[in-house]
Amino acid sequence: MRGLTCLMGCLLLAGCFTAGKRGGDAPLAIYDFGPPAASLLTAPRKMPLALEVRAPLWFDSMGIDYRLAYVDAARLREYAKARWAGPPAQLLQQRLTQQLDLSPSGLGQSRCLLRVEISEFSQIFSSAERSQGVVQGRAVLLDRTRRTLAETPINLEKPAETADARGGVGALIRAADQLAVDLLAWERGQGRTAAAGGCFD
Repeated sequence: MRGLTCLMGCLLLAGCFTAGKRGGDAPLAIYDFGPPAASLLTAPRKMPLALEVRAPLWFDSMGIDYRLAYVDAARLREYAKARWAGPPAQLLQQRLTQQLDLSPSGLGQSRCLLRVEISEFSQIFSSAERSQGVVQGRAVLLDRTRRTLAETPINLEKPAETADARGGVGALIRAADQLAVDLLAWERGQGRTAAAGGCFD
């Protein structure tokens, strides 16, 4: 009887450690952003532009995060049986580098730096069946002295096809691809301004 009581206690403790995480006994799934993305540019850059993606510590882990907005939007949760292949900031930096023909920060002779600061990178459930991949933050264009030349907010949402980690990952990848499109359009607009034009000459 004593052994049975100990066993039940251990099972209860194990349940506590996994509480709040979506996922069952399926094998661990590892996700990245997929095969290398094609460049959105039609011609090589005249001037190299460096890229730096930053994220707060709580979004800079391997966990795939989600929020149940209909229960407690302030509580950040993560899937128990799904992980990113690397920190989301690094995956996003790799994706944007491929699509926008950018250089990693600190490499090359870039005249300016495009800094993407992520404040939200998660799957947000508006109900048990409906969710969106949400990417929020801002993009800042800096000169060589790290003086701000221009900035623009980032607020992207893409619907998830399924209410699980796979659906959330797909939605976040689509949001990241939309971010690349939006940043390119914003960059082209900045290239016509006196303050930022020198970054693209």
